[in-house]
Amino acid sequence: MQLELKGRNALVTGGSRGIGRAITLALARQGVNVVACYRQRSEAVESLAREAQELGNITLVQADVCREEDVARLFETCRERFERLDIVVNNAGAISHIPLSDLTPAEWHRMLDTNLTSIYLVVREALPLLSEGASVINVGSSVATRGMAACAHYTASKAGIIGLTRSLCKELGPRGIRVNTLAPGIIETDMVSRLTPEQRKKYEAMAAVGRLGQPEDIAGAVLYLASDLSRFVSGITLEVNGGI
Repeated sequence: MQLELKGRNALVTGGSRGIGRAITLALARQGVNVVACYRQRSEAVESLAREAQELGNITLVQADVCREEDVARLFETCRERFERLDIVVNNAGAISHIPLSDLTPAEWHRMLDTNLTSIYLVVREALPLLSEGASVINVGSSVATRGMAACAHYTASKAGIIGLTRSLCKELGPRGIRVNTLAPGIIETDMVSRLTPEQRKKYEAMAAVGRLGQPEDIAGAVLYLASDLSRFVSGITLEVNGGI
């Protein structure tokens, strides 16, 4: 079964590390032309830049997608590179674990701005570029429908993505644009690397398949939602969590 993504154009936010990096590389290896943004320079960015040079179809752009002016600058690059956008993956995000009693308004707003407001800013700016049949994929979290202690701000931001996706799918559907949420479970990223062996075993046991997810597991789901295999799929929350 062919995905037939070659020649399409994509934007991936938070594209330099973890899940975003896997998505960027998976799309590029399918022949998609990708603009991937990152918030600040790091070894992960340098490493991805080297891979991008080899592949030849990835453009890296520094942009904080919480900032309206940065998003505008990001789309200047998109317009320079592409006549249209076929795929938008809103992956940029943050998490912190803070009990409500210690949760400051500043941290609340940081989480909402990073995980939710950024999607509003990116999709609004993308509207003139989105092609008929384009796919917008918002990366949420399985926590959104389950909740987690000491993560009220994170859970609220990810739950907001589900509502935003449902509304956007109805608003943009008449243009043939699909909008979906992808909800990962516990994935092997930098954050997971800090788990103790006991914590890791606990999280592995939560998944029916008995393991943590890999960034490539999420990238595979993105390829499906980006392709015409999902051409009648819109407004859903696709959980990729190993059966939590």
